[in-house]
Amino acid sequence: MDYTNNNYFLTKRLIKGDEKAYEYLMDAYYQRLCAYAYTLTSDHGKAEDIVQNVFVRVWTKRKKLNPNFLIKNFLYKSVYNEFIDEYRKNKSVLYLEKKYLEAIDIVVEKEEDNLEEIIRLVNLEINNLPTKCRHIFLLNKKEGLTHTEIADHLGISTKTIEAHMTRAFKILEKKLGHKYETIFFLMYNA
Repeated sequence: MDYTNNNYFLTKRLIKGDEKAYEYLMDAYYQRLCAYAYTLTSDHGKAEDIVQNVFVRVWTKRKKLNPNFLIKNFLYKSVYNEFIDEYRKNKSVLYLEKKYLEAIDIVVEKEEDNLEEIIRLVNLEINNLPTKCRHIFLLNKKEGLTHTEIADHLGISTKTIEAHMTRAFKILEKKLGHKYETIFFLMYNA
């Protein structure tokens, strides 16, 4: 059964306990939701745990699904909520962390329909950065290395690192515009 263009029918089939509909949902969204959860956790294992918990909950509480709501939006919001629940269990929330989480919530609320596309565009533009610039940018933003650590690792000056980082931000801002600043901040703690 192809559920691709019929959200209402897919949700109704899930409510009735149709395992094929559930299988379709898993096939269609599992990897994308893991990628999204990874942008929140920066940990592949935690990201998968979150998504698995969401899918288990979808199945066990399927009778409460609303066929009038887009299942895709529901899944993304559920992943976000699961992340927040896990985060709160494992950490005391400091003021800046609270602001960060509020920013995530705003982005998820405003961009539910195209959050996946925004993340894809941000990653595409990062991959289009000049090679050395991209490498330094990812060492800093994804791996969390300081400018000094990167300079020591690559055997270049911190001024060179700063120049590459400035260049990366200018290119990304030019390519992505201000619209993507929040999602960029959330993905890379810029």
